[in-house]
Amino acid sequence: MKVAVVGATGMVGNIMLKVLAERNFSITELFVVASEKSVGKTISYNNKKYKVISLADAVLQKPVIAIFSAGGKTSLEWAPKFAEVGTVVIDNSSAWRMDQTKKLIVPEINANTLTKDDKIIANPNCSTIQLVLALAPLHKKYKIKRLVISTYQSITGTGVKAVQQLENEYNGIDTEKAYPYQIHKNAIPHCDDFEDNGYTKEEMKLVRETQKILNDKTIAVTATSVRIPVVGGHSESVNIEFEYDFVVSELRELLSQTKGIIVQDDIKTNTYPMPIYAEGKDAVFVGRIRRDLSQPKSLNMWIVSDNLRKGAATNAVQIAESLIVNGVL
Repeated sequence: MKVAVVGATGMVGNIMLKVLAERNFSITELFVVASEKSVGKTISYNNKKYKVISLADAVLQKPVIAIFSAGGKTSLEWAPKFAEVGTVVIDNSSAWRMDQTKKLIVPEINANTLTKDDKIIANPNCSTIQLVLALAPLHKKYKIKRLVISTYQSITGTGVKAVQQLENEYNGIDTEKAYPYQIHKNAIPHCDDFEDNGYTKEEMKLVRETQKILNDKTIAVTATSVRIPVVGGHSESVNIEFEYDFVVSELRELLSQTKGIIVQDDIKTNTYPMPIYAEGKDAVFVGRIRRDLSQPKSLNMWIVSDNLRKGAATNAVQIAESLIVNGVL
C-alpha cells in the first residue's frame, strides 16, 4: 500500500499524517509531498524521517492512494495526473466537489457508492461534513424540507496565518492579517469570498454540498458563516423543517445511535457541545436538541466538531479505509 500525502507540510497535511498513524493505516511506502519550496525538508511519521518530494516525483512513484490537501489550483492540475497512472486521489480542496462526474463522500453516509472507476474522490467542506453527518439519519426518517444554518467557525479553517494573527493580537503585537479585520475579541461575518448573490463561497458550499451528499436538490438551504476567535472547531446552529412530524426523545435517540455522532444534550447539567471539548477528537457532537416553537414540524440543534480532523483529515483517511474495506482497491 503505497500512500502519498500531498500538502504534507501544511496544517491539515500534518494532521492527515497524525490520523494515519493513530488509525494504524496499513502503509508499505509513504511519500510526503509538497511544493517545490518545501522539497528536501524532513517530516516525521511513526518515528521515522521522510524527505519531502515534489508532485512530479510523487506521480512517478505511482502510489495506490494520494490524499491531497494542497489547494484547488494544485488539485486541478495534479489530481488528473495521479489518476492517469492508476492512483486514487482523495482531494480535500473545493476543486472537484461540485463536478457531476466526481463523488462527494462522507463515509458514514455514502461510501458504499464508490467503485473502481472513481479515481478522484472529493472530500466535502469541513462545515458541511459535520452538518450532514447529523442530518442524514433525520432526512431518511423525517425528510428535510428546509435548513437555516448559522456557523461559528474556527480560525484554523483559514490556516496558520490566521492562528498567528490571533496569537499576536492577543499579545498586543502588530501583525500581518489573514482577515480584513482584527479577529481577537471579534466576530467576522465573512468566511471565504463573496459571490454575486451576496452570500460567501463558504455559505454556498453548505447549500450545494448538502444537497449533493444527501442526494436531494429539493432541500431548501440558507446559511450565514461567521469567523470567531476559537481554535478547537466549528460550531453550527441549525434549524430544520421536516416533512413529517417527530418526537424529540425519539429523534435524540436516533442521533445517539448514529455512527460518528455523540449526543451531549442535558440542560439540567449544562451539558452541550463546545469546541473546547471537540478539539482533537473525531466525533461530531450534537446538543441543544429542541422543538422550534414558532414553526410546525421544526427543530433546533447545535453541532460541533474539530474542523481539522473530522472536517478534513479524518474524513479523508476514512474514505481511504472504506475503499479497502469495501474491496474497491
